[in-house]
Amino acid sequence: VVVTVKETVVSQVEVTKVVETIKEVVATPTPEARPKVLRINLGAYPDIIDPQKSAITFEIAHLQLIYDGLTRLNEKLETIPAAAAKWKYNDDATQLVFTLRPDLKYSDGSLLNAERYAYAIKRNINPETAGDYAQITDEISGAPEWRGFAADTAKSAEENQAAFDAASAQVNESVKASHADGAACTGYDDAACDTLTLSLSRPAPYFHTVMSLWVTYPAKEENIAEGGENWWNSSKYQIGNGPYILKTLEPFARAYFTPNPNYWAGTAKTDIESSYINDTSVAFQAYKNDEFDMISAAPEDLETIKADAQLSKELTSYPGACTTAIGFHLLRAPFTDQKVREAFAMAFDREGYVRDVLRGLGTPILTWIPPGFQGYDAKENRWGYDPEAARAALAASSYGSADKLPAITATFPDSPRNRSRWEWLIAKWKEVLGVDITADPVEPTTFTALMKDINTAPQMLTVGWCADYPDPQNWLSVPWKTGGSLIGYSNPEFDALVNKADTTVDPAKRAKLYGQAQTLLTGDAPAAFGWTSQNNYLIKPWVKGIVTTPQDFGFAGMQAPLSIDIDPSMLPQ
Repeated sequence: VVVTVKETVVSQVEVTKVVETIKEVVATPTPEARPKVLRINLGAYPDIIDPQKSAITFEIAHLQLIYDGLTRLNEKLETIPAAAAKWKYNDDATQLVFTLRPDLKYSDGSLLNAERYAYAIKRNINPETAGDYAQITDEISGAPEWRGFAADTAKSAEENQAAFDAASAQVNESVKASHADGAACTGYDDAACDTLTLSLSRPAPYFHTVMSLWVTYPAKEENIAEGGENWWNSSKYQIGNGPYILKTLEPFARAYFTPNPNYWAGTAKTDIESSYINDTSVAFQAYKNDEFDMISAAPEDLETIKADAQLSKELTSYPGACTTAIGFHLLRAPFTDQKVREAFAMAFDREGYVRDVLRGLGTPILTWIPPGFQGYDAKENRWGYDPEAARAALAASSYGSADKLPAITATFPDSPRNRSRWEWLIAKWKEVLGVDITADPVEPTTFTALMKDINTAPQMLTVGWCADYPDPQNWLSVPWKTGGSLIGYSNPEFDALVNKADTTVDPAKRAKLYGQAQTLLTGDAPAAFGWTSQNNYLIKPWVKGIVTTPQDFGFAGMQAPLSIDIDPSMLPQ
């Protein structure tokens, strides 16, 4: 502080005031403690964060923080009450009635009633929404007809509109919000509107668990209308009812979440700051610099982590809930030919890939449903690594040899490590089959958008599935039934088996049908099933209260965020 003194006579009182002022200016301030913020990295920036349009894991990770379903999964992956206090099926599981908790509120303090959930479910079904996961509620009476509505060119515009309205009306009858006594609700401000009744077209004894999914999350209708197509990209319109409030969202940079004081289950203990670094090597370095409190540990860093005295203590590993495969687009040559798909599947050295590329962070698998989940088939042994059989299958294909195959391109989110991983795969297929494959790295968010549409999905890509809920119906019916597959898989016999299994109440009979369906799916070789996941997170010692589950696909503890805390006394100064 520089003080200029003029030759002026001043009183002792004035001098004392000046000295005290100077002391205040030059005093060293007391360091402020770092706020309790859990700093995580969710990788690529979401393509969309709209409950009725999202489908990718890191999009869902955002939505789970902001919203709450009628039900949810606990740390044991059991379905428990969430916004709904209870539910009840009728005798044949064709009707499901939810009763909401009293005094539910959004994060802004406004009323949340059953009409909000009815709107969300109907918006998911509405063909104008065109959500990537819309088929998940097809058990609701009228849902498939309205969701799949297509105008008949032989009919007039008026006739088509009438047909559309009729399909919509059926869903409106099947998704009913009401008072407990059955009286109709009067709107979103009706506090007595606490009952939601769903009429189902077939028995669906698992449907209360489907109601835990993000497609049911009650985004506000008026906010969606006011915000327009990209309403979800603004914290102004993302007003939810979950454990957190989306405070700020900087596209492609970071999102900041604060605890929701109006959440029915309690108030979270920390803020959460999420970054979007797709390059895992960059994220790892940032973690080592104490710029993150938690990151997903990449296979390439495992040796470094285990060799480091401190990092090895911070590594948390536990089983995951995901299966990853090399997907072949079944509507694009040469993968329309099953023999070609078989050849590529048998030329895929899963054990070598898990050992050399994933550094052991995974388990090789020849099935879709992984170990630990109902429906896993330990006896499946088709399409394992067998170079000789792979070459024989290619020779038996309609192409006959590698040099007669059309051009093949493998598309993936661009990063140095993803390039390295695909170089390994491409080299292996070249070694075994003599086929040339072109690597096509693209910007990560662009890749996410491409794979959401069957018409733009890549010819060859890595496809994965993380269980939404622990039931074979979710592993088989949802991703593989005709219309649900990203790579165009369609087999009427498979559809018939899972449709029958979906409506069977007897557990043993259900299990047998799903087993037959998985055997058929594997035999069709729509993909080279590769490996099951393992959750591997680096977590700083000052992060406390993490409750892990296999479905922690966004960050460790994401299924129980209220228990997470930061110990300020352990933070580096």
